[in-house]
Amino acid sequence: MSGPNVIAYRPSREDYAWTFGGAAPVMKVRPGDVLELWTDDCFTSLVRSTHDLASEKIVFPFLNPQTGPFFVEGAEPGDTLALHFVSIEPSRDWGVSTTFPLFGALTSTTRTVTLQDPLPEVVWVYEVDRQRRTVRYEARRGHFSVELPLEPMHGTVGVAPPNLEVRSPLVPDSHGGNLDTPEMRAGTTCYLGVNVEGALFSIGDGHYRQGEGETCGVAVEGAMDTVLVVDLIKGRSTPWPRLEDDRSIMCAGSARPLEDAFRIAHGDLVRWLGEELGLDVLDAYQLVTQISESPIANVCDPNYTVVAKAPKRHLPGLSAYDGARSRLLEIAAAYRG
Repeated sequence: MSGPNVIAYRPSREDYAWTFGGAAPVMKVRPGDVLELWTDDCFTSLVRSTHDLASEKIVFPFLNPQTGPFFVEGAEPGDTLALHFVSIEPSRDWGVSTTFPLFGALTSTTRTVTLQDPLPEVVWVYEVDRQRRTVRYEARRGHFSVELPLEPMHGTVGVAPPNLEVRSPLVPDSHGGNLDTPEMRAGTTCYLGVNVEGALFSIGDGHYRQGEGETCGVAVEGAMDTVLVVDLIKGRSTPWPRLEDDRSIMCAGSARPLEDAFRIAHGDLVRWLGEELGLDVLDAYQLVTQISESPIANVCDPNYTVVAKAPKRHLPGLSAYDGARSRLLEIAAAYRG
């Protein structure tokens, strides 16, 4: 068996995509291709020290630059795009986080209006030790510090939305986008419904680590070197982003209020288990009720995101999407040699 076709792509600043949908593809790729990609941080490398305030460095809405979009040959509406993340690694030895006025779960926002002043803008710089697999938190007002595990992930993974829509890379929805779930890590396979010819997928918003909920709205943001495998599942639709790793299958729902995001994620998990296991909807509902885990991805974006997980240990015989992940793992192994 010959090795997979490997494509390396590092965008320059003028190549960034600032939306999902409405952007011309940077190149065509084929199912089975391996992509070696670089993504910039959400601040386009302009916030580098505690003196660099994003509000002064960034011209809104140019946040969350995306690498892509990529046109997948053969992809048509009604298909499912599968992206398997082989590796996600920091490309720098530092990352940044910040509080941002009128943004975050524990402050006044433009949607949750109060008469209190917005929280001040404060920047934290994290030292990244790639060998020891840590990031170092240091308090700005005090002497406390602690090393935290490095857990790289992508905040944004998505395709072009349906109906000629163009969506901000800050917004998660059925097309994917700014899901901000720590489950989007190396070893995860992401399934996205194709809405337009070529799918037009992009990735970005690398996080060196992030807690569940992304409470203040900003993770440890950083540029990323990512390797992923592209695959296409013909004639199988996927209504909301779905994820799979060695331990679980997962569905991501995004909406406001938070309970609607919960309902979307768990409703899609019920449907997915029904599809894969041949279960009646109420039987699947009962099973999900007893086995699901429900991490919150974010409660700060224009839509909130909840993930519904079903551990595979409770699902004997499950082979999601007719074993798509197994094929992707074989390609990943061939790439690694």
